[in-house]
Amino acid sequence: MSGAETGGDLGLWTVLLAVIGGAIRVSTPFLFVSLGETITERSGRINLGLEGTLVFGAMSAYATAVVTGSPWAGVLVAGLAGGVFGLLHGTICRFPGVNDVAVGIALMLFGSGLAFFLGKPFIQPSAPPLPAIPFGFWSDLPQVQAALRVNVLFLAGAALAPFLWWAFRNTKAGLVVRVAGDSADAARAMGYDVDRVRLYATGLGGVLAGVGGAYLSLYYPGSWNEGISSGQGLMAVALVIFARWNPLACFGAALLFGGAGALGPALQSVGVTQGYYLFYAAPYVLTLILLVATSSPDRALAGAPGELAK
Repeated sequence: MSGAETGGDLGLWTVLLAVIGGAIRVSTPFLFVSLGETITERSGRINLGLEGTLVFGAMSAYATAVVTGSPWAGVLVAGLAGGVFGLLHGTICRFPGVNDVAVGIALMLFGSGLAFFLGKPFIQPSAPPLPAIPFGFWSDLPQVQAALRVNVLFLAGAALAPFLWWAFRNTKAGLVVRVAGDSADAARAMGYDVDRVRLYATGLGGVLAGVGGAYLSLYYPGSWNEGISSGQGLMAVALVIFARWNPLACFGAALLFGGAGALGPALQSVGVTQGYYLFYAAPYVLTLILLVATSSPDRALAGAPGELAK
């Protein structure tokens, strides 16, 4: 076999490994935000403000890690900050005549602007990163080692998806959330405070979005700057519709989006110097395609909570 053929084969394997590793790395924020939005929408409320929550979570996590020297303290603060944004969204939406979508857009802009303002002193300092588990320790190939180096937050999200799927079907809390989302009147007839259920669900969704932001700044890409999110929070909300409000499907869809986002860097890593940058737009193109494909009158609301279909 010639050296050129060997290099070509290795190049193909390198692209595959890079896409697999990239799918794992890039999918984690999508996963946490989509699971958080699934909880919120299952209760009958929409929160488009999770993009702002994601960005503020990234900033607060990075700033906390810089000040304390602990990335886990950053994750905790990001989750708390996300919860505050979620509770604020839920509280405002409890007032009569308030539109969920309008409040979400306002909080998206507020969260992003506040993060940019408070985060300016932390653009240059370096924060300690979150740890990763080297599942590729058995291989001598650096490509395999890099692809199988998995952050613990991805593993937490991968475990959370089936847990939420189970909880929605087998726990009282999951049943209450589903009833509130499918029929507010039925939930009230059962003696539940629908506004309170949605408040808690929106707050929990904010917590998960904040943790997703912590992953961005403390692991991948592992820095804080004003363009760190690139719209991932909004894409994750679209991902929930594609996944039909199913936590397990959210996990698979997050990996799909992550793989799409990894195409550009994977091609660049094997020496493709022309056109690879077009693949950086793959997640945005995929979002557009999925929204168009799922927006027909016959399919758009299949599986949607009843209150959202009104």
